[in-house]
Amino acid sequence: MWMAAASALACTTTGVLAYGVRGRSSSLIAPSVCQGSADRRAIALTFDDGPSPATPRLLEILEKYGVKATFFECGVNVRRLPQIARAVSDAGHEIGNHTDTHRMLSLRSTDVIRREMSRAQDAIRDTTGFTATLFRAPYGVRWFGMRQAQRELGLTGVMWTAIGLDWKLDGAAVSRRLLRSVKNGAILCLHDGRGISTQPDVTSTIEAVRTMVPFLLDQGFRLETVSQLLCPTI
Repeated sequence: MWMAAASALACTTTGVLAYGVRGRSSSLIAPSVCQGSADRRAIALTFDDGPSPATPRLLEILEKYGVKATFFECGVNVRRLPQIARAVSDAGHEIGNHTDTHRMLSLRSTDVIRREMSRAQDAIRDTTGFTATLFRAPYGVRWFGMRQAQRELGLTGVMWTAIGLDWKLDGAAVSRRLLRSVKNGAILCLHDGRGISTQPDVTSTIEAVRTMVPFLLDQGFRLETVSQLLCPTI
């Protein structure tokens, strides 16, 4: 009986930890949001892992339709492609912190977590003049120490309502997957890079965005930055 109770407790503890680490709406380990208000017909497109050489192609599509997005950028990529990082900011898009080297932060020390976040914060500010207020953990994995780092750096954690899996699906499949999840306040996750790869193939992302943006506008959705979605007065 004691063994059964211990086993049940272990299973419960593991389940709670897993939810805290990966749960989209969980704030057990570090506070985060995964959607905006359901009262407004607005959504946010977000892009992780940039900037990359392909990011300007996405900027062209967004500019064509006059919409804004949020780009969660890695410090290494910002330092490698400063002109593209500045182009994102100059076009009026929001830049968020996606750590310096896109490391999986689970099982990392508090010092490692803070260093990854602060280096990216510095790279974004020093390159673009913009101080990020949003943070998305690589792979959506939160870990102990992240709450304190977010507080010290003034960062709000952001997860997603739906993720496109654009690193493994073709553009049409990415579009279908995300459009099935579209609703008021949705935060959609795509990628304009692939980790810190220097020449990522983001063809599927570009194809999906080219299809999705006009469709969403035709459906009456406003496409906003995450900050605008969370605080409509911004």
